[in-house]
Amino acid sequence: MEKRPGDWPQTFTGKQFWTLDPKKEEIDIKDIAHSLAFQCRFNGHCEKFYSIAQHSILVSKIVPKKFALAGLLHDASETYTGNIVRPLKTFIVNFKEIELEVEKTIFEKFNVKEIDHIEIKKADNIALVTEMRDLMKEPPEKWNEDGLFETCSEKIIPLNPEEAEKEFLKEFEKLTNKEQ
Repeated sequence: MEKRPGDWPQTFTGKQFWTLDPKKEEIDIKDIAHSLAFQCRFNGHCEKFYSIAQHSILVSKIVPKKFALAGLLHDASETYTGNIVRPLKTFIVNFKEIELEVEKTIFEKFNVKEIDHIEIKKADNIALVTEMRDLMKEPPEKWNEDGLFETCSEKIIPLNPEEAEKEFLKEFEKLTNKEQ
């Protein structure tokens, strides 16, 4: 048996996933949908449970249509790395490199070719300020860089994890024309 770096967590579907040595054949959209649906945004500090899966669906709808699949999967690496809040991520040595390698493998697995990281980051920030508006308490001080990012007009209604998982898979199926 091949020695691989690091260690592995078991996924929802029962697979081993070596985070430091990601392989396409170990990635399953069912693991991604389930994990992201059960992980709460903002480290759980929102007023109601709101999943990364629902956030990802929102991002996929904000980006230009040709980047929708990349938008849907933009946080899919968190299935395997966990969700670390943005203010902390930059201080964890090598974390970004690990996360990007997992993301690259996920994008290869699902043949994501249309990727514009600037458009995805913009959509991610629009989703963020909309989520802050709809799901968080009033911030103790201004943080939105004086209104730099617009918000979505529609109010976010949080889904429970099971609904978010189902909606994530439905969006994936729609964007890839693949039934799961």
